[in-house]
Amino acid sequence: MKRIFCLILMTVLPFAADNLFAQEPQEPPTPTEMAANEAERLERLLGLEYWQVFYVDSTLQHDFQAMHDELMALRNAKVSNTSMYIAVQDKWMEKIDSSYRKFFTEEQWKAYLKSGAAKQQKARDKRKAKAEGR
Repeated sequence: MKRIFCLILMTVLPFAADNLFAQEPQEPPTPTEMAANEAERLERLLGLEYWQVFYVDSTLQHDFQAMHDELMALRNAKVSNTSMYIAVQDKWMEKIDSSYRKFFTEEQWKAYLKSGAAKQQKARDKRKAKAEGR
């Protein structure tokens, strides 16, 4: 159970860093709040247009909730294999990146990759190759 909690925390951590350093204890952010925070962060980081912020927020609203639901289904089924949780997270993060690629400009995409996304993509690719036995 500790592993599952740590895995879920690792999923939420990049998007909830602002809330981690708050003085008073707070509930973990909902997928909706995480989506809004990440959309705002990307707007500032990449200089997104208003319509791009809308698409980022819409994508994240859907995908974060779907990822959360899938992770909770695994938890409720008492799955203890952490690689299954990681696979779910990787699947949804790939979908998010694929969506971003469609509406980010070339410069925004490069800046997004430089902000840490390229490293995350490389790690996902490495885990996928390992799972496939390559």
